[in-house]
Amino acid sequence: MQKQTHRQYILAQKRHKRLVLVLQIGVLVAFLAIWEALAFWGVIDSFITSSPSKIVKTIVELTKSGGLWRHVWVSTYETLVGFAIGTALGYGTAVLLWWNDLVQKVAEPYLVVLNSLPKIALGPLIILWVGTGKPAIIVMTVLISVVITTITILNGFCETSQDKIVLMKSFGATKLQIFTKLVAPSNTPTLLATLKINVGMSWVGSIMGEYLVSKEGLGYLLIYGAQTFRLDLVMTCTIVLCALAGVMYFAVAMLEKHFSKRF
Repeated sequence: MQKQTHRQYILAQKRHKRLVLVLQIGVLVAFLAIWEALAFWGVIDSFITSSPSKIVKTIVELTKSGGLWRHVWVSTYETLVGFAIGTALGYGTAVLLWWNDLVQKVAEPYLVVLNSLPKIALGPLIILWVGTGKPAIIVMTVLISVVITTITILNGFCETSQDKIVLMKSFGATKLQIFTKLVAPSNTPTLLATLKINVGMSWVGSIMGEYLVSKEGLGYLLIYGAQTFRLDLVMTCTIVLCALAGVMYFAVAMLEKHFSKRF
């Protein structure tokens, strides 16, 4: 009886997931169909809003010229490098602050101020410090993601069960043992949630950096399309960015699903 009930529960969960997927695809298809129909009938100005058919045409043209893949690769490279450095640096900083309570209390207000600072305001300084091109864009990406990573991970560390920490100390555990055996493993879900946040933050950083200094990449294409009133190009770049961010987010979600089975 219990096995049959469990089997029914599993089947119901699978049906629910399939229903969600079908509805998600249906919403996207319906949105594109309505958008195309409104543009075709002239209800909306396709010069301003573009249309799915024009976007597909632009993608084909950019693919044939080879420009699309070059710009996609540049933006993806900058985003992934900034994502990795920002996450690693933020995690390391959170460990340092958790390790030393005095340093944590001194640094806390500065973290809050840095987190609220509009990073785009540092653009001219970044250009002067590291020059133009990919280094400046990667630095911008790191600056946007590193502070929020530090704050989020540090909060997770500080919320680790104090009872468990006291228990480990009573058995003579060192601080390193407490961190490696309790604090770090128990905050794996926090790290994975932070990675999800950093996906969006990293793309924002790379595109903002390309707005300022780049002569290639999707951010550059967005600015170029806006300045030359090629709004089909602007919408195409926006759709491609959504797709790339979605793929990156899906990869992190799969990683989270893999690790969630262990906790």
